[in-house]
Amino acid sequence: MTRHRTAIALTLLVTLGAVAVGIPAVAAPAGPAATAGAPNSAPTTAHATAPASTVVDALDRASHRLRTVETGGDTRDLRPLDRMIGDARVVGLGEATHGSHEFFALKHRVFRHLVEEQGFRTFALEAPWSTGLRLNAYVLRGEGDPRRIMREEFQRDYLWWNNAEYLALVEWMRSYNRRHPDDPVQFMGDDFAWAGPELYDEVTGYVARAHPGLLARFTALYRGLRPTTAAGAYIEQYLQLPYAERKERADRTGKALKLLKQQAPGADRAAYDWAVRHATAIDQTARGYAFDFEDPEQLRAALRFRDSVMADNVAWWAEHTGNKVLLSAHNAHVAYVPDDPVHYPKMQGAFLRDRFGDGYVSVGFTFARGSFHATGPEGEVRRFTLGPAGPGSNERTLDRVRHRDYVVDLRTAPQPARNWLLAARPTRSIGTAYPEPEHDVALARSHDVLIHLHRVEAAHLRDR
Repeated sequence: MTRHRTAIALTLLVTLGAVAVGIPAVAAPAGPAATAGAPNSAPTTAHATAPASTVVDALDRASHRLRTVETGGDTRDLRPLDRMIGDARVVGLGEATHGSHEFFALKHRVFRHLVEEQGFRTFALEAPWSTGLRLNAYVLRGEGDPRRIMREEFQRDYLWWNNAEYLALVEWMRSYNRRHPDDPVQFMGDDFAWAGPELYDEVTGYVARAHPGLLARFTALYRGLRPTTAAGAYIEQYLQLPYAERKERADRTGKALKLLKQQAPGADRAAYDWAVRHATAIDQTARGYAFDFEDPEQLRAALRFRDSVMADNVAWWAEHTGNKVLLSAHNAHVAYVPDDPVHYPKMQGAFLRDRFGDGYVSVGFTFARGSFHATGPEGEVRRFTLGPAGPGSNERTLDRVRHRDYVVDLRTAPQPARNWLLAARPTRSIGTAYPEPEHDVALARSHDVLIHLHRVEAAHLRDR
């Protein structure tokens, strides 16, 4: 039973499929209690009082039509988004499901536009740090086959990213770098559920070169931790370990990180900084598993830890490389206010706002109808299709705006739309598992900008 509950907890930790893994999803409470970390302090109410028609009229005036979600052709329709983003160093671009084509395709289109028009240079994904390094080696230098990398890295909790849409993005990034070798774009992963063998090789390789006398100590601290199996199997095996052993592993990775930090950087400061960051990523993985998932408070701490780690990794990358970063993650992770505060006390978007202030901008997605891939009740990955959003939902009103697909700045929306956007009401927020009840979301408290799509279709998963 303990191992089963641990697996359940880790699925919740790495994904957003709360109901399907046996932990009830809880809607965000209305009122001031749900406001911590939000960019504005107006109270959240369950329902707006203005007639829907006047709200729609106001949104009509504030919204900007999107020509398409697909790449190709001019991107003049994205210029209003440029103004909304302003001088932000990190832009979080969410998704209302983990398995719809339009979300992934539009992220590709937006990233290309931001690279070419606004100087963005990094695409960050809700994926492990070591996975990002492998894909970045391909993007920068053409090392490896991206199809194989995605097949090997995007397993188990990350299988949703092994899709044709992200492959097209990665291939475009490589093509861009062939044309701009002196000003390349980069790919990074900010998550921690898997630390690939490359990380251990990078750290021990650096120690062997810079501090050979410490190599035996690092080898001992990392003994038995370097993966020898595929990513999915490694995660499964880690979940089978007793809590005490998971804690002991985290103790060893923490000692290795502390020891490395105690060494002088030497002449090659860049090599030292990267080695410390790789050792940090190894430690993040071990610590992410070193919570007692039987304890509800420990589980909350684990979920908070994950979002804090993802934010810290993105912030380190942005500050170390100097790149502007487009961060791709679920709506909930790029948001300021959690959809499910009982389990998720603070989200990545709130941590990034703490770090960057107005230099972080959160862009959320909604959709009115359509399909997506998710894990069903029996554990099978399948396609789900939803009809029009229900009465009283955010999407029902948003879909009455005159544009089929559009972007709107939630911070400057005119009244009565502004008050309506500050009120919490049912909103689709679908993770890796379905069915899942809608959460009450106050859009203007969760995000700075919103992209609404009339219809979405299931993404094109690879190798299935």
